[in-house]
Amino acid sequence: MNKNGNFKSTVGFVLACVGSAVGMGNIWMFPYRLGQYGGAAFLIPYLIFIALFGLVGLSAEFALGRMAKTGTLGAYTYCWKNKFGKYIGWLPLLGSLGIAIGYSVILGWVFRSIQGVVTNELLTNSIPAFFTNMTQSFSNVPCHFLVLFITCLLLFTSATNAIEKVNKVLMPAFFILFIFLAIRVSLFDGAIEGYKFLFVPKWECLLNKETWIMAMGQAFFSLSITGSGMIVYGAYLKDDVDIPKASVQTAAFDTIAAMLAALAIMPAVFSFGIDPVSGPSLMFLTLPEVFKQMPLGNLFALFFFISVAFAGITSLINMLEAVCESWQNRFHTSRKKAVLLCGIITFAISVCIENGDIVGKWMDVVTIYIIPFAALLGAITIYYVLGWNALKQELDKGRKKPVGPTFKFLGKYVYVFLAIIILILGILYNGIG
Repeated sequence: MNKNGNFKSTVGFVLACVGSAVGMGNIWMFPYRLGQYGGAAFLIPYLIFIALFGLVGLSAEFALGRMAKTGTLGAYTYCWKNKFGKYIGWLPLLGSLGIAIGYSVILGWVFRSIQGVVTNELLTNSIPAFFTNMTQSFSNVPCHFLVLFITCLLLFTSATNAIEKVNKVLMPAFFILFIFLAIRVSLFDGAIEGYKFLFVPKWECLLNKETWIMAMGQAFFSLSITGSGMIVYGAYLKDDVDIPKASVQTAAFDTIAAMLAALAIMPAVFSFGIDPVSGPSLMFLTLPEVFKQMPLGNLFALFFFISVAFAGITSLINMLEAVCESWQNRFHTSRKKAVLLCGIITFAISVCIENGDIVGKWMDVVTIYIIPFAALLGAITIYYVLGWNALKQELDKGRKKPVGPTFKFLGKYVYVFLAIIILILGILYNGIG
């Protein structure tokens, strides 16, 4: 057992992993890509890659964590068993910290938007001006600080207990709120155009290589396979849990979350005649314009941004937990000191990149270079350095039927190869996730 404890139930574990996986990409990227790259046709490659990465990617990271009974730094040391292994884990850990730094800035914008809705400031004034003011340097420090204060407070005590309880509340709330929004949006005049954008299949897109590339990138990054975060959750897993089954469940709920976001967002956008876009502008500029025009817009804006805040907090918890757990074990420090130090470092750096252009460049570097390389490093470490025999033994725990040779082929030869391709294509396309 990890000294931070174990998840008490498989449900708690899966919800924690779903909380980590469901994030901004599900909300501001998936809906637009679904429509842009073929509608229902896009779902074919997307679901193929989600199933593949969920089964052999997530399972591998969970299994390594449970086997090593520790997170990122300890897990890589466990596999490599040399000085190289002692230091190589710092790259995936840097990826987790780097994405947490940028994520906290964006989540601060979400909190500021909630404040703007509550004070009636967001929807009664110029939305572009509100967004511009919010994304200037040192312009959102209180909300930004609140994000990290809440996250660190949740992590301050028993890790698994806090993570499990938080996700058992926030993730169901996220799904309920988005279901409510999707139902309300379906009643708008003109919503049918949004459904057509999302689901009318453009089969010719399957002949377009970019459809497959973007589906692969969306699936890969959506599942938070970073060579770090899911390893630490695996370290908190009991031996009687069926890892492949839990991985598939995580991938399924992540996909449902992305579809709910699409159903809540795009029909509303088309109903009010606003051009669909992707990225932060969808969430902070386009959707507020929709809420501004709709009846009870303030209420629905509040529901939306609270839902996004739930998804963001649960993701940020995982990012910081990966760092805190590793520092606890590597430096033999208390959990409270590790969390406090991690929170201070994250805030000290992130507060300096609050400017929208700067944080955008920061996130590009982390997501295009560091995270894909760290994920590839994790895949190679698990499937080639640790080796299939050791991995299979761990995967078979808690299962009635042992994993077969197909799993080995998909993991060792398909998944690792695709991880290389994702790294290369991400650089060539300036990001595919």
